[in-house]
Amino acid sequence: MTSHLMSIPVLIISMVLFLVLFFGIGFITNMLLRMTWVLAFAYPIIALLIIDQVKFSMYFTDPQAAFRHLGDKLTSLYLSDILILSSGLAGAVLAGIAIRLLRKSGYQMF
Repeated sequence: MTSHLMSIPVLIISMVLFLVLFFGIGFITNMLLRMTWVLAFAYPIIALLIIDQVKFSMYFTDPQAAFRHLGDKLTSLYLSDILILSSGLAGAVLAGIAIRLLRKSGYQMF
């Protein structure tokens, strides 16, 4: 097994980047589609596509092998990977909260 070394500054920058990236994508998606939690529900699928290196069509053509490979990849995630992906989910959830607060405050465009 190879070592997965990541310095603390790189980890912090990656976490902030994922948080801001998915907050921005979630905010714009929520604003355009008028569905508050759309990216928060779609994020796990996006995260699985980031983690897994199997073609998406393989889930339909050979689901047993695809899900076995996905399970192996999920169990071999490092703490740094989990923290980075979790911060992306936090960004998507924060986008939903921000849109909800803006709508509650009377902003009709959101």
